[in-house]
Amino acid sequence: MFKDSKYLFLDRDGVINQRIIGGYVLDYKDFVFSSGVLSALELFAKRFERIFVVTNQQCIGKGLLTEKKFSDITKQMLQNIEQAGGRIDKVYHCPFLKTDNSPLRKPNNGMALLAKKDFPEVDFAKSIMVGDSNSDMIFGKSVGMKTIFIDNQTGEPYQKELIDKKYYSLQEFAQEINK
Repeated sequence: MFKDSKYLFLDRDGVINQRIIGGYVLDYKDFVFSSGVLSALELFAKRFERIFVVTNQQCIGKGLLTEKKFSDITKQMLQNIEQAGGRIDKVYHCPFLKTDNSPLRKPNNGMALLAKKDFPEVDFAKSIMVGDSNSDMIFGKSVGMKTIFIDNQTGEPYQKELIDKKYYSLQEFAQEINK
């Protein structure tokens, strides 16, 4: 199903790092990589031509986090990923509130279109979106990506028809795709 895939889009909270239920990562001390993620990203670096993070960060729009602080957290995340042998080519984020209905905010596909503008070789038909929410799945499907749902077993309902494959961790997906 994924043999021709060359481009990987990853949600951040709940996929790369542990989601803070009812809260936000406001400092790097709150950023905890999910189990096996660093080894998964090392495998992905060898497997995919481009890897992107696409993340809604409504906490910025709420005034809980500044763009500078988000940038600092992102730099530290990227340093740890690179030290572990992984790679992220670019991080896209939407700082706007859900009520703003920004074209950048998932489930809208603005961040995917920005990635295509920055990296014209990206072909959505050869792309995979990995996320842990319906909005991630809608985002991926809206531009023709395959979708991988990471089931964090939070009990939140998800739309099975939007999901091409479900895993319980990014590491589980990485191990299967690299067989």
